[in-house]
Order: sequence, then structure tokens, then C-alpha cells
Amino acid sequence: MAATTSQGKSFTLFIVGVTVAAAGLAFIATGIAKLALVAGVAIIAFSFFSFFKIKPLEGPTAEAKQPAALKFAGLAVVLLGWAIVLVGLHLTPSVTGRMVSTLLGLAISLVGILVILPIAANKNAIWKA
Repeated sequence: MAATTSQGKSFTLFIVGVTVAAAGLAFIATGIAKLALVAGVAIIAFSFFSFFKIKPLEGPTAEAKQPAALKFAGLAVVLLGWAIVLVGLHLTPSVTGRMVSTLLGLAISLVGILVILPIAANKNAIWKA
């Protein structure tokens, strides 16, 4: 959610640009779709510039630096889970084996997302000051 109207307008412009670019990419064979793709990318670029324009107006962030090692550990666990899914799908010919490897990889990814990353984000949370 946007905190100010300029953030809301920039975010809305970004969403419109992504939608137009996706529609253009989906039907790239037609001429109007190519025009839509170019227009969508231009809208996305304009929204990025408006995001960067309002960034100095926000002021300093209230939070302290978060521990980078814990964030990288969470990211590594998430990527490990996805690697288990991908490797399990290619190595196992049976449906049962693929299902087990997929559920195992998904569980490991969810541990990274729902356990390790929130610990990293809440380490120096503003409400703990």
C-alpha cells in the first residue's frame, strides 16, 4: 500500500505498464501487440523514474540495518528447496517420487520464507527499540 498519493500514482502507473506490456508480449505476432509492448515498457520506465523522484522526499528509514548473513541464509534455504524440486523432477521417473521430492522441496522453501527470513527482518525491528 502506498503511504502518499504520489507513491500510489506511481504504483498504479507501474501496474498499468506491466499489464499493457504483458498483453503486448502475449500477442507479439500482431502489430498492435508490438505497439502495446513498447508502450508498456515506456510506462514502466516512466513509473520507475517517478519512484526515484519521490524517494528523496521520504526521509531516512526508521529501521536499523538488518543482519545480511541471516538474509542470505534464508535465501539459500529457499533456493535449496527449489533446487530439490527441480532435481527431483528430473531424476525420478515415478509420479510418487516426483510428488515426494516436490513436497520436500516446497517444505524446505517454506521454512526459508516463513521462518528464517522473518527472523532476519525482526532482528532489529523498530518496535523492539
